[in-house]
Amino acid sequence: MASNSIRISLVFLAMFISSEAELGQPKETKMTLYFQDYSGGPNATVVQITGQPDGLLSFTKFGAIFCTDDPITEGFDPSSAEIARAQGLYVTSALDGSNTHVLISVVFTNEEYKGSTLEIQGSSAQFERVREVAVVGGTGKFRLARGYVSFETIHYDAKIYYAVIQCNVTVLHY
Repeated sequence: MASNSIRISLVFLAMFISSEAELGQPKETKMTLYFQDYSGGPNATVVQITGQPDGLLSFTKFGAIFCTDDPITEGFDPSSAEIARAQGLYVTSALDGSNTHVLISVVFTNEEYKGSTLEIQGSSAQFERVREVAVVGGTGKFRLARGYVSFETIHYDAKIYYAVIQCNVTVLHY
C-alpha cells in the first residue's frame, strides 16, 4: 500500500517538474492600450442587455448587464492602429451602483500578439478616476498570465456617447 502512494507521489512530482521545465521563467510585460468606447449611436460598441426601459444606458442600476466589443488602439486617437478587441460583460453589482463587475477578454489582432488573449475580471469602482482590476489568465503569448490593469477614462464626449479609456497593463506570463 505504501509503495503505491510513493509511486503516485513520484508521478505527480515528475509532472510538476516537466511542466515547469516547459514553461521556463515568467516574463513581465507592461503595455498601454486605449479602449475606444461608443455607448450609443449607430456604431455602439457597448449595449445594455437588461433593464433599459427608456432606451438610455443605465450604468448605475443594480443588476444592469452590458455587453461590449470595443476596438483597442495603440494610441489615444481612434484612427490609430487597432491592436485588439475588448470583448465581454459588465454587470452593475453594487446596490448603490458604485461598482461594476468586469469580465473582459482582450483579444489581440495585431501581428505581435495575434490570437493571444488576456482575461480581466473583478470589481471596478466605476466612478473613481482610476480603477484597478485583476488579470486572471491569458492564452497564446500570455499563457498563464496574472497581474493587473488600471483603467482611466481620459476623454468623454457626451454628445456622441464616446469615451477613451486608457488601460495600463502589467502581467507576468510564460
